[in-house]
Amino acid sequence: MTVDDFRQMALSFPGTSESAHMNHPDFRVNGKIFATLPNPDNGCAMVKLPPDQQQSFVDLKPSAFEPVKGGWGRQGATIVKLQSVKEEVLRGALTLAWQNASQKKFRKK
Repeated sequence: MTVDDFRQMALSFPGTSESAHMNHPDFRVNGKIFATLPNPDNGCAMVKLPPDQQQSFVDLKPSAFEPVKGGWGRQGATIVKLQSVKEEVLRGALTLAWQNASQKKFRKK
């Protein structure tokens, strides 16, 4: 997978827009970031998953997925090494990240 493949795949989800956060591309749905390209030159991307889903991808393919270092990683920010991930596995991770971000949270009244 390449950075361009990642971008196209992220933008293929309904309601997704590309924006920028801290001078790097991000992908949002309902105003929420679900994926970024924090450093496109190094061939890595990031998907935002809940910690349990993050752990599943790390266990499935540790050569392609790893938690971001520090607090963001403990909250589910997950590095994706694009050269090491297969398209169908990446699509699964992006789908979950998009679904999580696209869900509207309802407040109790």
